[in-house]
Amino acid sequence: MTARPAGSRPRGAVRSEAARTSVLEATASLFAARGYDHLTIEGIASEAGVAKQTIYRWWTSKSAVVAETLIEGMLLPGHPEVPETGDIRADLSTWLGQLFQFVDEPTHNALVRSLVAAAAENESIGERLNDALGATATLTARIECAREAGELAPEIPVQEVVTALVGAVVVRALRRATTTPDAARQLIGALLH
Repeated sequence: MTARPAGSRPRGAVRSEAARTSVLEATASLFAARGYDHLTIEGIASEAGVAKQTIYRWWTSKSAVVAETLIEGMLLPGHPEVPETGDIRADLSTWLGQLFQFVDEPTHNALVRSLVAAAAENESIGERLNDALGATATLTARIECAREAGELAPEIPVQEVVTALVGAVVVRALRRATTTPDAARQLIGALLH
């Protein structure tokens, strides 16, 4: 194997940070305006001012571009954190209520529905959507701490509760259901009975 001369670049296109940022910003803008189903590589390239070959050189598909856009925090605004007041039921009700309110807004509802569609194609998007909705180690740790502190029964299945909470948000988005003021509290009561 021949060594590359010092200072020379590897073969292939070098990824321009300016072009990458432009592609991600264009993806976020078009995704918000049109949704996943109507998002195209051609449209992203046009909006970003790059050749579509540039996009295909760096990403394998539109779902890969969407995944990176989501990873970079450009698709979903900051998610609410689970409060820590010492009352796990109230804390989870507050957190879930905030997410329900977020999904109730038509623009956010369409965005979450589009992300769910994208997640069906790309596991990384599903993981990032899960993280963006707060179902990360933070939520899991909060429930585990409450269980260890005796606020919850020791047999409460933490991961299943986390999955059910995120699932409730996704189902609300897909059904386009309007949330009643007590919906989060009632769901938390049923889950943590």
